[in-house]
Amino acid sequence: MTTHNELRLLPWSGPEGNPCYLSTEGSGFLSRLADNTESVQLEVAAELLEHALEVLGDGETEPNELRLLAMDMTEALRDVRRVAISRGRRCR
Repeated sequence: MTTHNELRLLPWSGPEGNPCYLSTEGSGFLSRLADNTESVQLEVAAELLEHALEVLGDGETEPNELRLLAMDMTEALRDVRRVAISRGRRCR
C-alpha cells in the first residue's frame, strides 16, 4: 500500500508523454480513478490479445491490418507495463 512518502505512478501520461505521479494513501478520488483506469487498460489488453491471436491465425491478413494490430499491441503493452510498475512499487 502507498504511504505518504511514496508516489504512485498513474496509469496515464502527462503533457509531452511524461509520467504522472500521485502522493496519496490510496483512498481519494484520483486513486479510485487510477484503479478504475488500470482495470480498463488491463481488460482492453486482454481483449486485444484475443483479437491478435485470431488475426495472426488467419493466413490472409493484410499488411496494413498487421501494422494496426502491432500499433495497438504496442500501446496496450505500454499501459500494462505502467500498471505493473505502479503495482510493484505499491507492494513493496
